Amino acid sequence: MASSSTIEPISLSLFLILLPISLQISSTASESTDPTPAPWPLQFHAIMFMNNSGTLQKVDLWYDWPNGRNFNIIQNQLGKLTYDLEWDNGTSYIYTLDSNKECRVIHFPVGILRPDWLDGAEYLGQKYVDGFLCNVWTKVDFIWYYEDVVTMRPVHWVFYTGYTSHVMTFEVGAVLEDSKWQAPVYCFQKQEGEKPFQSVINDSSAGKLIRGIFSSSMRQ
Repeated sequence: MASSSTIEPISLSLFLILLPISLQISSTASESTDPTPAPWPLQFHAIMFMNNSGTLQKVDLWYDWPNGRNFNIIQNQLGKLTYDLEWDNGTSYIYTLDSNKECRVIHFPVGILRPDWLDGAEYLGQKYVDGFLCNVWTKVDFIWYYEDVVTMRPVHWVFYTGYTSHVMTFEVGAVLEDSKWQAPVYCFQKQEGEKPFQSVINDSSAGKLIRGIFSSSMRQ
């Protein structure tokens, strides 16, 4: 019969062998239970208030994945109403509908964001923002995304530039009528002696920022 002096070192060795395995399993289990951000609905309408280093905007966002289009209607505080129309072929039209008839056309190597564009985001835990308890993720260190724990609706975004978005309404399934998705004819015209698409429109919208950052990493 083995003595206790023989049993104890074996038991200790076995414990030291199994301990890191147990910790690894525990860590893996913890990681697997982290929540993941809800995919965007295929179609929705959101009203957002944006703050870009003190420049305030109200944005009507219409997202329409089945039809490959995304629309930001941007009202600058006491300023210009700008239309930012994005298509899944990478083309964006940024224009006004006033007498100045401004329009700028931008081409990106990527289309509009996929509904699952937050896949792979790093979970940071929970935090109260705008009065809501939210799960928080970061994506490639350029956006921090806050989602309501209960409803799983987006509440707040923060970009690495400090540009922030506060979601005021979020209507799942809302669709803008097709006639509103047409850029004006002067976006496709070139006046004699002028370069096409002249504009002084500020195109630093959330849509432009996201697509610009992801142009080299998404939809490849």
